[in-house]
Amino acid sequence: MPLLSRRDFIKRTLAAGLASGLVLFGLEKTAGGATITPRGTFYDLTKCDGCQGLKVPRCVSACREENNFKFPRPAEGIEYYWPQKKKEDWQDKRDLTTRLTPYNWTFVQHVQVKQDGRVLDVFIPRRCMHCDNPPCANLCPFGAQSKTPEGSVIINPNLCLGGAKCRDVCPWGIPARQAGVGLYMKLAPRYVGGGVMYKCDLCYHRIKEGKIPACVEACPRGAIVFGDKEEMREQARKRAREIGGYIYGDKENGGTSTFYVSPVSFAKIHEQLMMQKNRQPNPEAPGFPGMPEGVGNFLDSVNGIAGALLAAPLAGAFAAGYAAYRTIKGGEDHGG
Repeated sequence: MPLLSRRDFIKRTLAAGLASGLVLFGLEKTAGGATITPRGTFYDLTKCDGCQGLKVPRCVSACREENNFKFPRPAEGIEYYWPQKKKEDWQDKRDLTTRLTPYNWTFVQHVQVKQDGRVLDVFIPRRCMHCDNPPCANLCPFGAQSKTPEGSVIINPNLCLGGAKCRDVCPWGIPARQAGVGLYMKLAPRYVGGGVMYKCDLCYHRIKEGKIPACVEACPRGAIVFGDKEEMREQARKRAREIGGYIYGDKENGGTSTFYVSPVSFAKIHEQLMMQKNRQPNPEAPGFPGMPEGVGNFLDSVNGIAGALLAAPLAGAFAAGYAAYRTIKGGEDHGG
């Protein structure tokens, strides 16, 4: 009998631990038993100019407008939770559009990179990569995150306690935390939890209606393309061949559903992004991701395997319990 790979081992363990919760959530069900094709996104960085002349790029404005109903609305007077003396409160930065926050799920980075004796401007729209095997979802002990059949990785704000484990294991540190909202406020706000994590969900509510994400629809230069994941991968590869360019997202973190094509190497882009990050007043602040090439998936590590084994049973039980509670109450959640 052949040995299982680490990834197969994790997948089988997670499937066993989460099956009951997912059945009750209905995430594995499809309308009429139809097969759902995973979606993907292709960013052609040769076409993106950051919407020069506009204060806020159109993709960013469209995302904020479309997803405003999902943004956090904290209670007043957010308290610190014991034993820590910290909280992540972005209420006074709701209008910030130059990094990822609970109120801003996509933004555009800009770097200048030397290439063949020239200085090229490269604009990079950033948001969740929607990974193939997301450690954020697989390691959440409360089952608050999940990957849908369409490919979106979503967070259920009614289950999330804001522990930020998802951000810790994300190679790009994408999820952003807002205190003063979520389940912990109903339990023991002074002693448990830190809020809710927020990030791009690919406008999942639109995808379920057969529409495309708002950012894609708003792009005036056709720099963002959305469709069948494998078609997006092939478009990215074709474009990279045409310009002698580089692809990002195809292999990173074990593979994602987001593919970038750039005329310059992502090693150079990452170097410039890290220089920008280090020049910021608080370089350790979250929400300004780099683009490290070939970064691995935490789930392929020994610690990742152990974490998945511990998280799966608890996540399944928690998700099942919450689903039962929803059924009893007859209510709907808005987790995506």
